[in-house]
Amino acid sequence: MTTAGPWTSVSMPYVSGRHGDAWGAEAAQHGGTGTQQLLGVEEVPASATIADMLGSAPGEPVVVRRRLMLFDNQPVELVDSYYPTRIARGTRLAEARKVPGGAVALLADLDYPPRRVREDVSARLATPSERTILQLDASSCVLLLARILITENDLPVEASVMTMVADGRRLRYELTP
Repeated sequence: MTTAGPWTSVSMPYVSGRHGDAWGAEAAQHGGTGTQQLLGVEEVPASATIADMLGSAPGEPVVVRRRLMLFDNQPVELVDSYYPTRIARGTRLAEARKVPGGAVALLADLDYPPRRVREDVSARLATPSERTILQLDASSCVLLLARILITENDLPVEASVMTMVADGRRLRYELTP
């Protein structure tokens, strides 16, 4: 867990852009190896939910990077990260390969450093597709984390939706008065 000002959160290494492979480091803290598979990168019309997160119109094109996170080669999380095409098009964000240093660091290099983060956490039953990819039982629940990275000018630059295996997963947020 990392502290930034009055907030303490397990998410900080992922949104600061200064921690390199945050997933690998988190997995190592839990005694395992964290890797990821890039499932695809494409330009798609924004759904109503993603458009709302990015402050755009439904159907407006966005670049999505889809990844499968693995812990000791076992699938534990699906991550879809969406970027406005005006930011992502023509950059490594729109290429079907790993972004050296991570997307958050690249956003900062492109003059879009995130200054605020908004996260919404929920849970639900896993869909049939999620059960297959994450190797879950029929009655399994998933934990959903929807994260928006916002610049100091209130510009949303990344909307990520993480679908996590709920078993054993813990998110922690603390506020110091």
